Amino acid sequence: MRKTFTPAKKVAVVLDAIKGQKTLNEISCEHEVHPTQIHEWKTQVLEALPSLFQDKRTKDGKTKDRLIDDLYQVIGQRETELAWLKKKLHLDP
Repeated sequence: MRKTFTPAKKVAVVLDAIKGQKTLNEISCEHEVHPTQIHEWKTQVLEALPSLFQDKRTKDGKTKDRLIDDLYQVIGQRETELAWLKKKLHLDP
């Protein structure tokens, strides 16, 4: 039978593991979780921690100003394309 653990339970187990006050086997017996699973959860948490402190104003390494500049460039390109199409269709006087 497969056990399922709530996110709160996982957090409690991982925090015990990160604190380092108990051995992995003690934590395993206390929470009834296999030591390998505890190690896996701990690894996931430690890998995800740096992303918690990333600058939320950036997206894919671009600053807000860079994104705005890129969007203005796309708008300018679309306006140029639209003007060209109007000229070809003789809609522009």
